[in-house]
Amino acid sequence: MVRLILNILWFVLGGWLSGLLWLIGGAILGVTVVGLPWTFAAWRIASYSFWPFGREVVWQDAHPVAGCLGLVLNVFWFVFAGWYIALSHLMIAVVEFVSIVGIPFALKDLELAKLALAPVGRTIRDKS
Repeated sequence: MVRLILNILWFVLGGWLSGLLWLIGGAILGVTVVGLPWTFAAWRIASYSFWPFGREVVWQDAHPVAGCLGLVLNVFWFVFAGWYIALSHLMIAVVEFVSIVGIPFALKDLELAKLALAPVGRTIRDKS
């Protein structure tokens, strides 16, 4: 019940905007041939941005792009997009940490910041 309340508050107070921006970014990446490898990573982040409580980010060790190619893709992502997207999530988290009520939201924004730094080779799963 607490997860549901936190997810509803998250969605209403800005999660819808964050998820929508990740969806649009993924669509723009999908239109370009060069950005295609990052499209599905952006859409995974979008799903997490819409409804993050009760879910966690994990590395996909057995995934084919989690190896050397994934590292290269993450380096390119970090240089051209990841650092400033992560910085925006970090700045939002700092503001959220000011109040006690905002701490759970700030922790999720920190997870999104970490995910924005290197999204390739990660997946989202429900917590048990």
